[in-house]
Amino acid sequence: MSTGDRDPTVYLDHAATTPMRAEAVAAMLPFLAGSFGNPSGSHRIARTARRALDDARETLAVLLGAHPGDVVFTSGGTEADNLAVFGIATGSGTALCSAVEHPAVLQACLAVGGSVVRVDRRGVVDLDMLVDQLDEKVRIVSVMLVNNETGVRQPLETVVALVRDRAPRALVHTDAVQAFSWLDVAAMTAGADLVSVSAHKFGGPKGVGVLVARDRATPLRPMLRGGPQERERRAGTQNVAGVVAMAAAAEANVRDREEASRRVLKLSTRLVEGILGAVPQVHEAVAPGLRIDAICNLGIEGVEGEELLMVLDELGVCASAGSACASGAIEPSHVLLAMGRSTEEAKHHVRLSLGHGTTQADIDSAVPAFAEAVERLRS
Repeated sequence: MSTGDRDPTVYLDHAATTPMRAEAVAAMLPFLAGSFGNPSGSHRIARTARRALDDARETLAVLLGAHPGDVVFTSGGTEADNLAVFGIATGSGTALCSAVEHPAVLQACLAVGGSVVRVDRRGVVDLDMLVDQLDEKVRIVSVMLVNNETGVRQPLETVVALVRDRAPRALVHTDAVQAFSWLDVAAMTAGADLVSVSAHKFGGPKGVGVLVARDRATPLRPMLRGGPQERERRAGTQNVAGVVAMAAAAEANVRDREEASRRVLKLSTRLVEGILGAVPQVHEAVAPGLRIDAICNLGIEGVEGEELLMVLDELGVCASAGSACASGAIEPSHVLLAMGRSTEEAKHHVRLSLGHGTTQADIDSAVPAFAEAVERLRS
């Protein structure tokens, strides 16, 4: 976000992480100093921590459409996703996930001998293939609510209905990490058995998240053992400061979500239309109607995404690519490859993601910077 002369940086990487909300910082600070108790204890300092933890659990349960006992605190979205898959899958053939899942789901699914369900060129899960792969062996099906690279929304309600019909013993998990800032996750995930969210994606601190584990998820096995915390589903002393801040951020997010969504729609439209109008041979990875407005994935002909990001950074714009660095080599995005893009095509994409703090001034600075960066690299 732009903050005047002090910091001219335009931050368009909210899908990676968000600035902490003021409400979250204010809620967190007391538990970083005086209120230091371990909530598992019995004395008054411990009881203060326990009350704060319980209050935060109740708040998050309401906002996620769950019961307090369904809320399992984790170290973030990756652990929540891993716990869902490893905690339910019992062996080869018992897990299914879409081909565009976050690696926290995709790699966990493959690690237990699970199968991947393809997507179409829009990035939407192939429901016919899902039906073909559902059988009595399947114990968990994981399909994310919103994709972290493209913003594509998945037909979760239909997925749930198909699983209930074709594999009634299977549980449905959804990674809602990218969705909570912009969608009514409580309503949209009501049919899912397991739901993952991560605080730092909606204005909370890093290192804390939630796995909602509803009644049908009672077979969930813990990955971390050694204590009775979280109803014996996740051992270890809870991060009270992080949990309290997460609840405060979630409340603020839900309070502001409708207004923020309207504003980000206008800003996202201005950003994409501005870039497409100023820079030739740029295209959107998916149509706006298929994705949330906050995530814009663009392909730029003749320019590699990683090079573009470096020049944008020099020009004061923070963004990210649809690719990850692995072992020193730039690998193409598995999401774009699953959508039918070639390896070469996938390397030419970047992701611009907006947040609650994004302003029109940010967009009006980003568009000419994007145009200048592309012109430099093409000349």
